[in-house]
Formats: sequence, C-alpha cells, structure tokens
Amino acid sequence: MKNLLASLLLLAGLMTATACKKETTNIAPVQPTLGTFSGSQQVPVVTSAATGTITGTYDKTAMVLTYTVTFTGLTPIGAHLHMGAPGANGGIFYVFPFNNATGDGFVSPITGTKQLTMDQNTALLNHGVYANLHTMTYKGGEIRADMTVN
Repeated sequence: MKNLLASLLLLAGLMTATACKKETTNIAPVQPTLGTFSGSQQVPVVTSAATGTITGTYDKTAMVLTYTVTFTGLTPIGAHLHMGAPGANGGIFYVFPFNNATGDGFVSPITGTKQLTMDQNTALLNHGVYANLHTMTYKGGEIRADMTVN
C-alpha cells in the first residue's frame, strides 16, 4: 500500500511538472512604428529647417498601419507613403487624406489608418517604406522619414 501511495504521488508530481509549459517569448503582432522627417533623407537631399515625425503602430497580423504625422516649419501640399529603400525614390502607394478645411495645405497632425497589401507589408518590415511631405517650393518632397517597425 505504501508503494502504491508513493507511486501515485510520484505520478502526480510528474504530471504537474510536464503540464507546466515554459513561457516562450513571442513578438507581439502590434509593433510601434516610427520615422523622423528631414530634408537630408530626401533624394536628392534638400536643405530645409522643417522637421517632423511619423509615429504609430503596425499590426503585423491584420497588416494595418495606424499613424500620426507631425511637422513644423512647412506647409505641405502633398503627403504620401512610398515603397522605397533609404537613399532611393519609390512609387507612391498611399496619399494621406487632406485634413485642412481652408485648403491652404495640410495641418499637423495628420492621423489615420491604412490597410497594407502583402507587398507593402513586406516592404515596411524590411525598412522599405518612407513618408514624405511636398511643398510648393519642393514639389518632389521637402522632408522625408524612412520608416521602421520596432
């Protein structure tokens, strides 16, 4: 009887030990995104005192980018997301929605969400997406922010 009790206790202990699963470190599906605007990131480089940031989150599972663009020192007439590596120009894949009722250019902040395609998702996760702000003086873009997902 003592052997049976000892065996049952040993079995219960083994079952408890194997039921405890070691925690694994998973990368969260929602990651912060960021970029800092400057003229030095434009291609070709632009001398500009304007600055800004693009911040937000990226849900890797749903492929949804939530963003806030802030800027000072310029009045953008255009604002876009492009697919392109740092130091290279790329095509526009998203036009930020115009947010100024007076029609005199974008105002800071610009906020919203964008559902990405698989190609855009791959580009964003591989540092191949940038935002840029265009002005009357620099129609090709005055400041640019190469984006990263942390």
